[in-house]
Amino acid sequence: MPIETKVRKIGNSLGIVLPKEALQALKVGEGDKLFLTEAPECSLRITPERPGFEEKMRVAESLMSRYRNAFRELAK
Repeated sequence: MPIETKVRKIGNSLGIVLPKEALQALKVGEGDKLFLTEAPECSLRITPERPGFEEKMRVAESLMSRYRNAFRELAK
């Protein structure tokens, strides 16, 4: 289900406005936190805040940096 939106100037920054359908799919509302993580093929994944998610991402990033060479070899 592709949802189109545009990058807009918001103050001195750039941002996107998420349509109602996207907010419903993510089950989020005003003031909720969203996490952007890298995904394959120059894309981003938008994930709503879930209990424990931030800690899991911190652990994953630590492991990925610590075992970077091993992950690189496994990816071949």
